[in-house]
Amino acid sequence: MRRQFAPEPGPVAQEGPFAGPAQGQGRAQGAGAAAAVPEALAPVRETMRTEFTFELPRGYVDGAGQVHRTGVMRLATARDELVPLRDDRVRENPAYLSVVLLGRVVERIGSVTDIHAGVIEDLFASDLAFLQDFYRRINAEGHTRAQVTCPSCATGFAVDLAGGRLGES
Repeated sequence: MRRQFAPEPGPVAQEGPFAGPAQGQGRAQGAGAAAAVPEALAPVRETMRTEFTFELPRGYVDGAGQVHRTGVMRLATARDELVPLRDDRVRENPAYLSVVLLGRVVERIGSVTDIHAGVIEDLFASDLAFLQDFYRRINAEGHTRAQVTCPSCATGFAVDLAGGRLGES
């Protein structure tokens, strides 16, 4: 499920509540002039990012022994957070909630697209911890940046956990 909203093209509104038409546009003439809405006053849609790429620290090893490290996680919906609460595995062991939840929102790991709780169970502990933190960052904080400190020089800086180039994560 991919939800993307693209902005609609149009002229930029001029400043002030009673600004005239955008440069290069004339006023509408005739009987329909009162009903015409200037394009400059039309609402502008924002773009919303709903899918985030990631790179696992170790990687998922499939049944054939192939390692998959890059993947895609989408933003969680209210349903994604509510449905696992009715799952018997979660009722028996509340710690299993994150496994079921991640199985719902991880769209792909490498070439594996059938992601479910069983796949999440087979991740290394460090990869599970990474995905739990990544989930929290994109759903609660709205970004994938983390503040870190260099162990050698103690300089603080931000890194993008999603990684932009090969080797970043």
